[in-house]
Amino acid sequence: MEAQYKVLCVCLGNICRSPTAEVVFRHYCDQHQLNIIVDLAGTSNYHPNKAPDQRSQLHAKKRGYDLSSLRARQLSTQDFLDFDLILAMDHQNFDDIHDLLQRAIFQFGSHQIRAKVALMSEHDPQYPQQALPDPYYGGDEGFERVLDQCESSALAWINILKKQLNV
Repeated sequence: MEAQYKVLCVCLGNICRSPTAEVVFRHYCDQHQLNIIVDLAGTSNYHPNKAPDQRSQLHAKKRGYDLSSLRARQLSTQDFLDFDLILAMDHQNFDDIHDLLQRAIFQFGSHQIRAKVALMSEHDPQYPQQALPDPYYGGDEGFERVLDQCESSALAWINILKKQLNV
């Protein structure tokens, strides 16, 4: 039996962008009847076990997404063994994930690494290769932009994964 496909959404603090990406991605997996596990992590350990930012929760709730049960955690070398796809929210996250990937390769050996690392927007025709801006220090429009871009990018990935997984 083939292992279930697993996606990890990663940003810096794991309280704004990656929780939004995770819940939106999971929503589209459910909508398209894809049996994919979606989780979240941060490259930093700024907010261990904290709930998503209240502003992220508020804006997500307006669109029908519930972030309240999610909790922040830091990305680990083990994640490269456990996940098939690790999605970075921006280019700095992408670089930080690749730095940790090198440690995972050293720790476990390249033959053990399961994860592919990509930008959340890699296949998104509306936001091609664009960073998902961190809304933490901004206003409402930043959180709405995160939702818009997460919806667009997640749907683009769903279409790629449906083909890749022959669904």
